[in-house]
Amino acid sequence: MIKYLTTEDVLLLHHLSIEKSGGSHGLRDAGLLDSAVQRPKASFAGVDLYPSIFAKAGALCHSLIKNHAFVDGNKRTSLLSAMTMLELNGFRFECEQEELVVFGLKIDNESITAEEVSRWLKSHSKKK
Repeated sequence: MIKYLTTEDVLLLHHLSIEKSGGSHGLRDAGLLDSAVQRPKASFAGVDLYPSIFAKAGALCHSLIKNHAFVDGNKRTSLLSAMTMLELNGFRFECEQEELVVFGLKIDNESITAEEVSRWLKSHSKKK
């Protein structure tokens, strides 16, 4: 059974990220946050749109970055949320900090799809 993050989980991860790395606290749009958090659960005609844990974490990460629901720290929160979701579901994410920052910027500034995010997350994850 897949373990999903809740809106409250993501809000806590955002708070912790801002406390550790700096920036402004604050939610810019609760609807956009909820939309991003719900995306990994999406289905059509009873079929999951994001069938693997990596697809689900990729969809979450992609939406959190693209939706810009927070005043600050959207990229940090999105990557931390994806890593946390993978951890909760039995995977350890391994990546150098610099590569993580560069990839977060790429998602935000380029036309990277949720599927590409999924593949990148999978390539940096190991089963615990």
